[in-house]
Amino acid sequence: MAHSSPAVVVDGLSYHLADGTPILDGVDATFPVGMTGLIGPNGSGKTTLLRLISGDLSPTGGAVRVAGTVHVVPQRLSTAGTVADLLGIADTRAALLAIESGSVDQRHFDAVGDDWDVDAHAVAELGVLGLDSDVAFLDRDATSLSGGEATRIALAGARLANADVTLLDEPTNNLDTRTRRWLYDALDGWDGALVVVSHDRDLLERVDALVDLDPRGVVSFGGTFSQYREQQATRQAAAERRLREADAELDRAKKQAQAELQRLAQRDRSARKERALGNVVKVAADFYQNRSEKKAGSKSQLHNQAIADAGEARSEADAAARTADTIRIALPETTVPNGKEVLRLSIGGARLDVVGPERIRLTGDNGTGKSTLLSLILGQGDGEQWRARVLGDARLDLAPAVATGQLAQRLDELDAFPSAIEAVRDAAPSRSPHEARALLARFLIRGDRADQAPTTMSGGERFRVGLARTLFADPAPQFLVLDEPTNNLDLASVEQLVEALDDYRGALLIVTHDEHLAAELRVTRQWSLGRDGEAMVVRDEIA
Repeated sequence: MAHSSPAVVVDGLSYHLADGTPILDGVDATFPVGMTGLIGPNGSGKTTLLRLISGDLSPTGGAVRVAGTVHVVPQRLSTAGTVADLLGIADTRAALLAIESGSVDQRHFDAVGDDWDVDAHAVAELGVLGLDSDVAFLDRDATSLSGGEATRIALAGARLANADVTLLDEPTNNLDTRTRRWLYDALDGWDGALVVVSHDRDLLERVDALVDLDPRGVVSFGGTFSQYREQQATRQAAAERRLREADAELDRAKKQAQAELQRLAQRDRSARKERALGNVVKVAADFYQNRSEKKAGSKSQLHNQAIADAGEARSEADAAARTADTIRIALPETTVPNGKEVLRLSIGGARLDVVGPERIRLTGDNGTGKSTLLSLILGQGDGEQWRARVLGDARLDLAPAVATGQLAQRLDELDAFPSAIEAVRDAAPSRSPHEARALLARFLIRGDRADQAPTTMSGGERFRVGLARTLFADPAPQFLVLDEPTNNLDLASVEQLVEALDDYRGALLIVTHDEHLAAELRVTRQWSLGRDGEAMVVRDEIA
């Protein structure tokens, strides 16, 4: 397979909706051979850019140049048909079967091409990604697959496609830790150009380059995410230094203009005094006054221009130095004292007690029962029979004086409210509309946005409304449960989650496969779930 570098070039690329709303506007970027991470806030056009590269959409303006063939693994996979359909080899297998049955139709030979051993290749690729299978597995109904299995099979299909350019849209969403590691290994040394939309920082540490669809301007960078952040920090420090220098220059220009005005005023007062005393004849006085006024006007224009130039430089420096607003909130009502019993849980003889403001991470492969355990803790099961059926001899007690809150993966509950203010007041009825508005402002939902229906908001805004609703519920949550909170969040929203929980003083239980998030939330213990036949087993470890 021949490659050229760069594999993809977008030049002045724009895409607008039918009503004129811009999704991408004048984007310039290159994607070389190797793995490139495509990042940016939710709504910045990452998926749209992939669709433009693949040819699924046509640009409103600009151009896309692709060297070779393109294969796409979308974020939402279709599981209609069989495993072979998901792999993209169903047509080849059907043509091969027709030839084996005696067909001499050229269309069948064209469909097979060089893939006479397609089944063997497919089974081998599935094995690379941890799916022990045989040829019969290729005919399995794809609707029976788990999300992780479907993703691995789609990735195996991408390897089989052997395209010059492969596009992956959030490939690690909904994958457990072990499956993520398989995916990382499969992507290492990928042949050709690989463009990956992702907020998974472990994956972004493996890329060769990054393209950031920053609203202030697209940035291309050769390196990993942490290296990019280091460069951003260096640029930020330089921008802040330029801002200080611009402030000083503007201050100097204003002081010089003020000093000149004072000097001219003093000279004018002296001239008027001399004239009043009759020391200067009228013709000469008029001459000197006109000359003085012209000179003063000229100097005033020069000083005004200097102030305007310094002000413009200051505005540019300020724009370059400006950073995203941060969430800083105090949560004293969530306080759980050290030693206070929050949760008593027993599974198969293992005790999983939560005492005081502990921060615990819940991990385990998909299918081991993490969601089941959360449902039990949150009281969403069907009483003792449900508890016995799912967890055997599990016993659970939640301290009655501890209020529990949950931030779920999805925020569909917000759709029922006509405004963000009403969503917050539903969780805390004692708060007035003014208090709810002030609270939302601390979560960066300001002005008229607080009156907007959550259905009209961006993903990041909806997340912050949900977070405000959870943390400031009445009563305040002293035991907070987070179920894969970063699955649908961009990198900025993940940072805002960490900021918002910085002063959370209660007990925290989080389900996450994100190692970076667990470290930033200062997790101290880890519950690792597994299965022994039908029984759930759990290990309680120091994080």
